[in-house]
Amino acid sequence: MLDEPTNDLDIDTQELLEELLRDYAGTVFLVSHDRAFLDNVITQSIVFDGSGSLKEYVGGYQDYLEAKQREEKLQAAAAPKNPLADEPVKEKPKANRTVKLSYKEQRELDALPDEIAALEAEQAALAEQLSNPDIFKDYEKAGSLQNRAEEIELILLEKLERWEILEAKQNGVA
Repeated sequence: MLDEPTNDLDIDTQELLEELLRDYAGTVFLVSHDRAFLDNVITQSIVFDGSGSLKEYVGGYQDYLEAKQREEKLQAAAAPKNPLADEPVKEKPKANRTVKLSYKEQRELDALPDEIAALEAEQAALAEQLSNPDIFKDYEKAGSLQNRAEEIELILLEKLERWEILEAKQNGVA
C-alpha cells in the first residue's frame, strides 16, 4: 500500500519508482493526487462514485475520466424522456390496431434478434478476455477491448430501443 509515494521525490527517483511499479507482478494499492504518475503506473482505478460506493475502472486516471463521460452519455440516453416537455400532445392511437410495417422496417425487425444475439456474444467474449489479469500487461489492448465493450453496450441499447419501437408500431401502440 502506497500513500502519495511521489511526494518529495526528484524526477529521476520518481521515474525509477514508476518503472519498478510497472514491472512489479503483484498487486499494489496506490493513493496519489499525481495524475500523470497514476496514468503511467496503474492498470485499474477504484473510485468513490459520490454516493459512498466504490466503482472499478480499467486503466489510469485519464481512462477513468473517459469511461465516466461514456457512462454519463449512456445514462442520458437511457433516461426516460418527458413527452410533455419534448413533444406536443398527440392523440392516443386506438388499442389493438395493427399497423403494417414497411418492407424495410419488417426486415429490420426480423434481423434485430440475430444482431442483438451476436453483439451479446461478442460482449461476453470481451468480458471473458477482460477478466484475465494478464490482459493488463498490454495496456493498449486492454484499453481497446474496454472501449469496444462500452461501444457494444451503446449499440445494444440503440438496437433494443429500435426493436421496442418497431414492435410497438406493428402492434398499433406507437
